[in-house]
Amino acid sequence: MAKSRTSTKSAKSSTIATEAPRFVCIHGHFYQPPRENPWLETVEAQDSAAPYHDWNDRITAECYAPNGASRITNKQDEIIRIMNNYARMSFNFGPTLLSWLQDKAPRTYRMIVDADKYSAQRYSGHGSAVAQVYNHMIMPLASPRDALTQIRWGIADFESRFGHKPEGMWLAETAVNRSVLDLMAQEGIKFTILAPVQCARVRRLAIPVGTASNANLDPVAAAAAAPDSWTQTPSANVDPTHPYLVKLDEGRTIAVFFYDGPSSRAIAFEGLLNSGENFGSRLLAGFHPASPGDPEVAQLSHVATDGESYGHHHKHGEMALSYAMHWIEEGQQAKLTNYGEFLEKFPPKWEAEVAEDTSWSCAHGVERWRSNCGCNGGKAGWNQEWRAPLRESLDYLRDATAPLAEKLSVGLLKDLWAARDAYIHVVLDRSPASIIRFFADHAARHLSETERTTALELMELERHAQLMYTSCGWFFDEVSGIETIQIIAYAGRVLQLAAKLFGEAGAALEPKFLEILARAKSNVPEMGDGAEVYRRYVTGMRIGLEQVGAHYAISSIFRNYPEHGELFCFDVHRESQEIFNSGRGRVALGRALVYSRITEENEEICFAVLHLGDQNLSAAVRAYNSTDKAEVEAFATFSTDISTAIRRANLPEVIRLIDRFFGETAYSLTSLFADEQHRILSTILNQTLSEMEESLRKIYEDHASLMHFLTESGMTAPPALATAARFAINASLRRAFESDQFDPNHIELLLSRATSDQIPIDASLLGYTVGQRMKRAMVSLEAAAAGDPSAADALSTALIIAETIHRMPFEVPIWQAQNIWNDLLRRSDTNYWTDEWKEDFKKLGETMNIKVDQLVIEEGVTIF
Repeated sequence: MAKSRTSTKSAKSSTIATEAPRFVCIHGHFYQPPRENPWLETVEAQDSAAPYHDWNDRITAECYAPNGASRITNKQDEIIRIMNNYARMSFNFGPTLLSWLQDKAPRTYRMIVDADKYSAQRYSGHGSAVAQVYNHMIMPLASPRDALTQIRWGIADFESRFGHKPEGMWLAETAVNRSVLDLMAQEGIKFTILAPVQCARVRRLAIPVGTASNANLDPVAAAAAAPDSWTQTPSANVDPTHPYLVKLDEGRTIAVFFYDGPSSRAIAFEGLLNSGENFGSRLLAGFHPASPGDPEVAQLSHVATDGESYGHHHKHGEMALSYAMHWIEEGQQAKLTNYGEFLEKFPPKWEAEVAEDTSWSCAHGVERWRSNCGCNGGKAGWNQEWRAPLRESLDYLRDATAPLAEKLSVGLLKDLWAARDAYIHVVLDRSPASIIRFFADHAARHLSETERTTALELMELERHAQLMYTSCGWFFDEVSGIETIQIIAYAGRVLQLAAKLFGEAGAALEPKFLEILARAKSNVPEMGDGAEVYRRYVTGMRIGLEQVGAHYAISSIFRNYPEHGELFCFDVHRESQEIFNSGRGRVALGRALVYSRITEENEEICFAVLHLGDQNLSAAVRAYNSTDKAEVEAFATFSTDISTAIRRANLPEVIRLIDRFFGETAYSLTSLFADEQHRILSTILNQTLSEMEESLRKIYEDHASLMHFLTESGMTAPPALATAARFAINASLRRAFESDQFDPNHIELLLSRATSDQIPIDASLLGYTVGQRMKRAMVSLEAAAAGDPSAADALSTALIIAETIHRMPFEVPIWQAQNIWNDLLRRSDTNYWTDEWKEDFKKLGETMNIKVDQLVIEEGVTIF
């Protein structure tokens, strides 16, 4: 049914490449701001990304995953080709984003990593993946030591994922100066990609006398072969069709590709992705007639944009990208390439100097990340004067902690800064073996458990001192924006560790830090300033092992934990637990060992939780010493007294006993970390919501005929009745879509009612819901194909759902379901399928808009 394609090369295309060497390269900078809680090392729920868990999750569904298996369709909107865009384009991914993808979207991560291998086969051994400075720091504003760490961490991260050294490196916001390029060259980076406005001047490189290149020049060109004088490139008028060599210190050099600015802007902001053919035509228009005396024999038309343009910023932009690349290849008017291959085949014949301290996203150089330069989102009446004191506060924290860290590291580490550069290997692999290797290489001597924890905490302080400079914190308009809160939270983690590690000197840092941060005035009157942002949003995030224990204790009322389990970046070993019930009241008592996988810090705790139903819960936690006989006996007595009070249904006595033993009950449901709080509150709310849905549904059903009459009469329904109808219809549709017993007739009846009574449909939520239901049906189909007897009806169910989706009045994302269909076809032995199964399976593919008999699967599309 489907055909595999392994190569698009032909004798004709090879001849064209020789006669008229024209090449096209499309670069995507795929990046998201770090979003993880600095204390939990996980991205918590973000309501603004609903119905997805968080923005990483949402953008993965809209962009990162689709680009790994992108579609080309025919005029009937049927899929005829599936291709991995990453395998043909040039790309870089932010290391912190790749870390999230590896953990939360492993199949997408695999497609990205595999694409680099496939592109190396296509492009003369040069993979298309490009490294990135680690956490998107604005390099010209970084200290030399931090800039070097960013480069080394970016390289190490790249090597650990792609299995080879990177040839190129992407700079955050393409922010550059000569010193940064020199550091990159020192670390073996061969090229980078910059905006045309970042070129200061150019000249032809001198051609050594007697070389073949010199001998073949005509007399005019030969006379011009000597070193040229510099030509200024104002208004971004540098020729982007070839690389340039930048000469650096001590004979070092690096190549720079200045991308096509107008075409890149058209992709990002001017709707060029509305048509794949127009996109391809624009890329082919990037070539120019050869100039007399120009030593360049090949031309490169290349663009660079945020990778999120392809699917997130522009819906179905990944399909336009696929079509454009396929169209260019099939038309044979140019060859696709990547920067590494082009650089090897056509080394620079021109020299350039970069404009110092410039970037692609600030007309004022790099001022967007340190001043009120005027680059912003255009909010009337707002200013960004807060940017300067924000950077000043972080610079203060960095510079104040550095000597304290150096002093503390003496006797623990051979060299603090060498250890910091190497710590990336621990960040990438938190296993005990990795930590042992780290200390074998960098510990000054054998360290005790306490000293190991101190050393690891020192490394974590340094890691967060890097993360707090992530560029997104300055990019937007307001100091209380989520991106700025994020980097202030990293600073909060630095301050917490400093206070613990450096004693009074460390504790004294916070008041001065907040004094500077208070000068960062908010545009939101009630927010005040950066110091208030810190107090309001960051202080409550700060946790220790006791707070982790409290979360464990409270959530254990609502879920069963294993004896030894993981809780975010912590391990919790349950040593004992008892649960007592009295009517709606429950009491949980227990002991546990909490261990940080990040710093190896650990603490024994004991806890008590009293739950009186719904949100009425209180908990108490304190340190516990299992080697202290008196403490063990005291807890045993406390447990016995609680048991007695519960048997007597004496809840006031239970409360008194807990208060007496723990001193206070300082924790409640609000003490839970965000994800678990959402889950538990949803559980509590489900019954209430069901009752509300039933009441509103009954109101609508009782008055449906009246509402229909009003609609036919051209009258507007009263707001109360319209609200009840909207809620009832959408809730009923959602439940019908989610139901295991999928009833297409009931769904069509509900949709018919919505249409006839002019009831608005929540297309976004319902589209997402039914898309997930289709995916679930396809997962069951996989199980059926594997021989699971409980999934015998999976194919007929999947077909019914697909046919229903085909008739939906709104768009349903079935991308994942289509992938599963394709994978099932490719990895199953169809010889064992019955003729009836084959026919229905083919019909299922066609119903999901797959042109089954013409489908071509490109190389690089791995099993999903």
